[in-house]
Amino acid sequence: EMYKELLDRMIDDRLEEQQADKAHITVAPEEIDRGITNIATQAQQQQGRAVTAADVMGEVRRRGLSEQDFRDEIRRQILEGKLIELRVRPRVRTTDQDARATYQHWMNDLHEQQLVEVRLLAKRILPGSTPDQVQAVIALAQTLAHQAQSGQDFCQLVQQYSDDPSTRGSCGSRGPQPFKDLFPVIQQLVQTVKPGTVSDATRVHIGQDEVMVIAMPMPQARVPAYEEVKNEMMQRALLEGLERARKQWLGELRHNVYIDVRL
Repeated sequence: EMYKELLDRMIDDRLEEQQADKAHITVAPEEIDRGITNIATQAQQQQGRAVTAADVMGEVRRRGLSEQDFRDEIRRQILEGKLIELRVRPRVRTTDQDARATYQHWMNDLHEQQLVEVRLLAKRILPGSTPDQVQAVIALAQTLAHQAQSGQDFCQLVQQYSDDPSTRGSCGSRGPQPFKDLFPVIQQLVQTVKPGTVSDATRVHIGQDEVMVIAMPMPQARVPAYEEVKNEMMQRALLEGLERARKQWLGELRHNVYIDVRL
């Protein structure tokens, strides 16, 4: 099965290269550089700290990949994106009905999972911090936890002090999530802290980061109504439609083009 998937991927890649040549589609080195910069920007938004293209390449080398192999993969993704926009996108028309169907499937999936919602205030301990700097972050986090436990508005504290910019505007919440997808330490806090109350400041490791976390599990995970997530559902429906159309397009190419794959 794995061998078949690898062979299918090789055939699809060859087909796309051929179609790109016919359409005179190319990928400039500058576009690959921008792709790597975009990856760094996304990582920065997720981690709430500065991430550069050099940091991305350092992580690539740490994982045993060469810079050229990584750039080749970025090039392949950009080339595929251009081909999809040219050959596949015109085949797809997303309607409100499609988005509502996607929303219903999403709802069904959510109901099958144990959903939880937890608000988090995170104070990051910067790499290379001195013991005094580490203690200062710990002391601030403990103070903020005590303030929240004493009745101060948790959302206000998150907005003012959290080092996670992606959740500052949503009271520290990423919305309802499957319990199994939470970091183990967050799972433990959700299980031990009474819903609607605030945990003590807890020092945790998340990936390569060390963070002081204050958690506030919510009494019940509220699933947003369709109108609240309509744009997201339209985007999901579009991506699903593009993937179906892409597979159909590649299937048509396989019927019409002979590919000599030498292994």
